[in-house]
Amino acid sequence: MPTSRLALASVGVAVVLGLAACSSDAPPASAPSTTATSSAAFAPVSLDNCGTDVKVTSPPERVVTIKSSTTEMMLALGLGDRLVGTAFADGPVPDEWAAAAVDVPVLSPQVPGQEALLGLDPDFVYAGWESNFSADGAGDRAALGKLGIGTYVSPAACKEPDYMPDPLTFDDVFSEVHEVGSIFGVTDRADAVVEQMKATLSSAKTPAEPTTALWYSSGTDTPYVGAGIGSPQMIMDAAGLTNIFADVHDTWTSAGWEKIVAADPSVIVLVDASWNTAADKITLLETNAATRELTAVREKRFLTLPFAATEAGVRNAESVVSLDEQLAALDK
Repeated sequence: MPTSRLALASVGVAVVLGLAACSSDAPPASAPSTTATSSAAFAPVSLDNCGTDVKVTSPPERVVTIKSSTTEMMLALGLGDRLVGTAFADGPVPDEWAAAAVDVPVLSPQVPGQEALLGLDPDFVYAGWESNFSADGAGDRAALGKLGIGTYVSPAACKEPDYMPDPLTFDDVFSEVHEVGSIFGVTDRADAVVEQMKATLSSAKTPAEPTTALWYSSGTDTPYVGAGIGSPQMIMDAAGLTNIFADVHDTWTSAGWEKIVAADPSVIVLVDASWNTAADKITLLETNAATRELTAVREKRFLTLPFAATEAGVRNAESVVSLDEQLAALDK
């Protein structure tokens, strides 16, 4: 599986100002830059993103993010001033970045429509899922490109076999941080974010004993669980947990309760989402005749992570440490 192929073209010392010409079809528009310190060192970027050619000749200035993982990436890189809108939040912005996001308009609780998107006059859209770009959603990537609007999808979410990480690794996540840093001319900040993530990962203290785990994302009658090649597997591996569905060659998968009961995991990782909270999941597990006798349920061995920290992004390293700290607290 090739990583997103990034080629940085050479650039002179002249300061590049103006809006990003993020599509090969569109000439750069003229407008004052709000972040000239970044554009001064900018090198044009050309990359293959999930099969779409992305060319950026100057840093995007008016950006819409779709999904929390992309909003948080922008904020972690100090790019809150570039955001003109966000959509499809999976949870609240962490306190450390909340101030930078407080005045950013929220277009929609889900994928925004193209009309609402275009009303913000963006020059770039950064999405967490490929499916965020569709004719009945935010717009087709090719169509947006013809309007002079660049697009980028988190490479971890690429679905085509030649692009989907198999399996996803922290190196893939670090690569996205570096790519986004290059697109916005803040490579030094990207380096700092990656180094901090690596330091956080190195601080994790994994369990001393083998510990099997179920990653319970959502669902009631049929649970949706972490499988063997996506971010749940990546996070559990780093936390020293053995995923009971690691043999399923997918990112997430639907599973039968009978298989979960047969595996009887040592702990259950609960993904806390507004539409399916960790508390709701616990209630289901404790009242469902098929699951209430599971060891992890009887002994209340639950580990909880916010949804926004479980998709590939800048909070994944913190998720690893959080799982290990929660597990250590259970074992005291």
